Amino acid sequence: MFAGTGTAIVTPFRKDGSVDEEMLRRLVDFQEENGADVLVPCGSTGESATLSHEEHIHVLEIVIDQAKKAKVLAGAGSNSTSEAVTLSRKAKDLGADGILSISPYCIKPTQEGLYLHYKTIAEKSDCPMIIYNIPGRTGVNISTDTLMRLAEIPGIAGVKEASGNMQQIQSVLSRRPEGFEVLSGDDSLTLPMICLGADGVISVAANCCPSLVSEMVRNARRGKFDIALNLHNTLLPLFNALFCETNPIPVKYVMGRMGFGTCTPRLPLTELSEDGKRTLEPVLRGLGFSDI
Repeated sequence: MFAGTGTAIVTPFRKDGSVDEEMLRRLVDFQEENGADVLVPCGSTGESATLSHEEHIHVLEIVIDQAKKAKVLAGAGSNSTSEAVTLSRKAKDLGADGILSISPYCIKPTQEGLYLHYKTIAEKSDCPMIIYNIPGRTGVNISTDTLMRLAEIPGIAGVKEASGNMQQIQSVLSRRPEGFEVLSGDDSLTLPMICLGADGVISVAANCCPSLVSEMVRNARRGKFDIALNLHNTLLPLFNALFCETNPIPVKYVMGRMGFGTCTPRLPLTELSEDGKRTLEPVLRGLGFSDI
């Protein structure tokens, strides 16, 4: 359902810190014109943690309204199961094609708690769900055994795997049931994961270069690995540089330079430091971003 290139889109802000609807609509158009298959608003890259509930819903409304070709996988996760259910139901009512649901952060539930959390959301929201496993942000890893239990629940369509653990990722790929999608949550691991059988990516880098990321993913999925590898090697410095500081600080800087809102994320995230700029700028010039 959500295979190919997904973009974890940023949320553009105006200088006063409010959501910039015009720039967000432009970003949706830019993504669709350059090959993105799936748009993912209100994820961690979209600064969902600092959006008010009203802003969160408004961003989803804008993206769903503006998208004409790409599917919309709405960020609807929470560390509160009941709140995640409410957000998921709202996303479905707005017309989202599915929801991306991060595992509960800060709370560090047991594996049984994770299972019951996702099972409850799936049963009460009736909307296709991609589970988001990112232990570096949540403090807890969804084990392969737990994920395979969840894969049997109707409505749970796949996982965005951002554990960075290739042994675990290979285990998931080898054990998953038919139709259960595995999507990369790390740009630098997208090509290796697709070579092992993964279905695509939810990408940070595709915010600023959706055509290149889409071309890499498309060729990899078609078995044209030489072409995909060349593109991967071209993009690898960017994949790394975009995480020189906490995501989405660097990508917000790039998108601001490209005219999609300001370069400034919301506190407690800060603007890209001078050291970060010195890391990122040579990479941007090497990819032809010198005029932005």
